Amino acid sequence: MRRTNRTKLMAAAMSLTLLAVGGSAAQELAGVKLTMWVAQASATLAKQPAEAFEAATGAHVDLVVVPDPYESNIPTKLATGEKPDLAFYQPTVSALPVIQPANNLLPLDGEPWVQKIGTTEQGLGIINGVRYAAIVKSPSISGVYYNKAVFAKAGITAMPQNYDELVALAKSIKAAEPDVAPFYEAGGDKWPVQWHLHALLSGLDQAFWQDVNANEASWTDPRFVAAVAKYKADIIDGGLAQANYQTGTFEEQASSLIDGTAAMIFQVDALTPLLLSKLSVAELNDKIGWLPVSATAPQSQFVADQTNGVVAFKTGDAAREAASKKFIDFWLGDDYAKFIQTNNYPSIEPAVPSPAGLPDITVAQSASLSSATGMWYLYVLTAPDIHLYLNDLLFGAKTPEEVADAMQRQFVQIAKAQGAAGF
Repeated sequence: MRRTNRTKLMAAAMSLTLLAVGGSAAQELAGVKLTMWVAQASATLAKQPAEAFEAATGAHVDLVVVPDPYESNIPTKLATGEKPDLAFYQPTVSALPVIQPANNLLPLDGEPWVQKIGTTEQGLGIINGVRYAAIVKSPSISGVYYNKAVFAKAGITAMPQNYDELVALAKSIKAAEPDVAPFYEAGGDKWPVQWHLHALLSGLDQAFWQDVNANEASWTDPRFVAAVAKYKADIIDGGLAQANYQTGTFEEQASSLIDGTAAMIFQVDALTPLLLSKLSVAELNDKIGWLPVSATAPQSQFVADQTNGVVAFKTGDAAREAASKKFIDFWLGDDYAKFIQTNNYPSIEPAVPSPAGLPDITVAQSASLSSATGMWYLYVLTAPDIHLYLNDLLFGAKTPEEVADAMQRQFVQIAKAQGAAGF
């Protein structure tokens, strides 16, 4: 009898151990079905952790692709009464409030993964002091990609320490290599033209954007207007962009950088996968460099998008809500090393090493994050369509003052619609 009881106790202890580590023999969530909304851009991102979680716990995670524009369609679906258990969603002050986190999302404060991720990442996904989003991958990082051979031919050996030095460097390239465009601007795709401006506005701190949110400051602030005017004067009017800057494309940014018809691209790290579709890692390391730059320092800028953040919804089903939190805990816990290895992402957990063989530019971008400045998307109530207004600037349809005025008018309109205080 004693032997039988001892055997049962040992089996129970083994079961608890498997539960703790997510062992596949535990199957403690067998029969629990979770639905996770994903975008086209993040459709494969959750595949590995979902399959691993299913194997470890017996739960089923159904990944449902929501058509683009993803972050516009999510609130629309929620308004009809549809609600998933989990979803990718941009973990910023300008995006999360749209889905009414206090009403719809599970708070994630105190979860075991919070202290594992980096300090910068810990600052994302928080609204009114409550954490609503888990950060599963590095935020997007903006800086300057450059062609190493062009730099060498122009005799460039010292990297710029601020934006004015970057402009001076661009002018030296134009003088040394007249057939090379110092910058390639993708006005045809609109969204890529904003990154210069984010660097120029890096000196505006969170306090300024909080004043904008309270309607105590405005996008028409002289500092914003001056940044737009400087971009126009230095890059566009100054002839530092390629001839077809109005119609250039994101795809052509990569091609022109590789073949050396453009010296530099100011872009977020979304450019890296495009470059890797054309070059091996070894070729990329040999041909392309990357440098961080802001208005006053060698600093990059960062912003989070929907691929960075995962939210868990209040469904009223206690078992599913608990399972959703367990899935996130598993993703950023037992599975994290496998997740970043599968997707070849740099680690955002200091205790977990990044995969070997990452491109040199990815390593540099990841290293820059600890001192990077956040873009306004992280802090404002809503982000006006800066890319559209800058596109008007490129075509001469708006002045810098008119760009700022359009930003302010759209911001106020949406703030009023959201019932923001002060508007």
